Parts: sequence; C-alpha cells; structure tokens
Amino acid sequence: MKKIGIMTTGGDCSGLNSAIYHIICGANKRGWQTYGILNGTDGLVAKTPQIVRLTRDVLPPEQAYIAGSILRNGNTGQDNNFERAVQTGRVQQFTNQLKKALAATKLDAIILIGGNGSLSLAWKTRNIYSDMQLVCIPKTIDMDIPLTDRTIGFDTAVSQLTRFCDDLMLTARSHHRWFVVQSMGRKCGMLALTAGVAAGASAILIPEIKFDVDKLIRHIKTADTDYGIIMVSEGISLRGHSGEPATMISRKLTAAGIANRTAFPEHIQRAGNTTPDDRILAARMADAALNAIANNETYVMTALHGDDIVTVGLDAVSSAGRPERDPNIDGLTISNATVDDDNPLLVAANNMNIYIGETK
Repeated sequence: MKKIGIMTTGGDCSGLNSAIYHIICGANKRGWQTYGILNGTDGLVAKTPQIVRLTRDVLPPEQAYIAGSILRNGNTGQDNNFERAVQTGRVQQFTNQLKKALAATKLDAIILIGGNGSLSLAWKTRNIYSDMQLVCIPKTIDMDIPLTDRTIGFDTAVSQLTRFCDDLMLTARSHHRWFVVQSMGRKCGMLALTAGVAAGASAILIPEIKFDVDKLIRHIKTADTDYGIIMVSEGISLRGHSGEPATMISRKLTAAGIANRTAFPEHIQRAGNTTPDDRILAARMADAALNAIANNETYVMTALHGDDIVTVGLDAVSSAGRPERDPNIDGLTISNATVDDDNPLLVAANNMNIYIGETK
C-alpha cells in the first residue's frame, strides 16, 4: 500500500481543495493512504512535523469547492522557507532539514500543487525528493506556467474579475465615467486579457504588448460611449512614471480631461467558489497525478494539452517559456509563460475595437 503526501505551496487560488479532494478519492480506490503536509515547508520542518491523515471526512465533497487550501500554503512567519534560508546563509542546512523531514514521513510519493516558482524550485532542489516520487500539479490564477494549456484556479479568477467589472460597469454608466481596473497576473497578461474580453472592456493593457498612451486616450475620446472599463495588468510599465499601473494610466486620462476612477479587485481574484471548469480540471489532473505515481513516474508535472491530460518533465517546464532569474534565490531560474503574439483572443479583441496596444 502506497502512502501519498500532498503539499500546496505558493500563492493562493481557488481549486486547490478540489484537487486535494479528488486525490483522496482516487488514492482510496487504489487502496493507498493520503497525508496532507500543512503549511508547506514551514510545517514539514517544524519541531513536530505538521502532517495529517486525509479522508473524505476531513474534506467532504460539499466543502471541496471552497477557495483556498485546507492544507494552507506556508509563509507562517517561522522563516522555514528557501528565501529565508538564502538570506541567512543556511541553504544547505535547510535543504538537509527538508530531506531528513521527508524521510521521516516514510511517504512513497509527494504530489506538490504549486505555481511556477514552486515548480521551478522543486526541480532545482530535486535531490530532496530522491527517495520518493515527485509529481506536480500546476495551479495559478496568472496562467504563467509553460507547457500546459490551463492551470487550476485560472477560470475561477477570470470569473471573479469579470463579475467585479460587471458591477463597476453599472456605476460607470450612471456617472458617465471610466474605470481603470488593475488585475493580477504579474508579468503575464492572460488574466487581464481573458477577463477584459469577457467583461467588454474598451481597452486592455498587458505586459507583452507595447502601448501608446496618446493612442489609448484618442481611442477612449472617440469611443461611441462615455463610460466603460479599461483593464490594466499589474505587470505593465510606463516609461518615466512610477507607482501602481492603474494609477499611472488614470493620471494620464485625467490630464486629458477623461473622467475616471481606479479600481483594485486585489485578492478577490484568488477567492470565490471554484467554477465547474476548474473543478473538472482539478479532478482530471488529480487522476493524472495518481496514474503517474502508479506508473513510477517522477519529477513530472500534469498538463492539459488540447483535450488530453499528460505529464511533462519538470526539466522541460523549468527551461520553457521565458525563464528569468529569481531575485531572491541565487541560481534559481523561474519559468514563465506569457501571452503569445498569435493568441486568438488578441485577434478577437482587436476585431471588437478593443485597444490592446500596438500589435503587428
């Protein structure tokens, strides 16, 4: 009988509990036991490792759609993470701690549900998991993990952000005003682009596409309406200006005589009841992760390719997309997916007269 550990790390998102629930169910059918590691590496290297036995009584189906993770994602303030280890010069000591703690669990495999930073770090520190199988499931609202068509949490975040804009649109109409909405997404504009199209935004600014403020202003001034949404991804920059991207754009609009306000949905994008699409994706990726363990695969990530769920090597994930050096952990390269120039949503947005920057 196999003993499977589950760990959730990195930023929060909806769909984590759905994935955990389906892993529990699938493992139980196989006659395997599942254990949850609380608080990521913080809980793993605590004086008393924070590991709990997982059953459907711990996470029943009527709670599996709730946002967040019952295991929590770490960052407890106890400094038991790699960033703090780098700052204090004890990386090797911390790595040894982790490996020893994992050995003490006597787990046969770990399913790590994380974002691009967590997955990249898992590959860099793969020797920690050398005595067990490591299978990863991609989750992030940013959609910035390469080699998968979708990540757990993205669809719910799009729904949350779209609903936020829907509500703003009503007051925008009442007051003849534009709202500059700043989305999450870091250096990937997929969340802003998708929710912007869904919400009927008049302009969408994302990090991957250069934009001209004067052309944006002209687009707004010549629009056949005097209200609407201007979606701004948090990763954009404006030469010669500093501050929140939405605030910078708002100032430019105000200077041009365009009535506007800024709106920051912030962490509600990470919340919300998990959408059916995210629940289904979580179920399929949980099944694929368990199949990978049964097939003796390790150092792999589950991925959606078209209609199929497959596994891809963490080595390939770490070098795909646009890798960037992590500023906090020396020697760590983070893999980043971005919006491609040929993304069909860009074409659709342009054809719907949405200003999306200076596309070719």
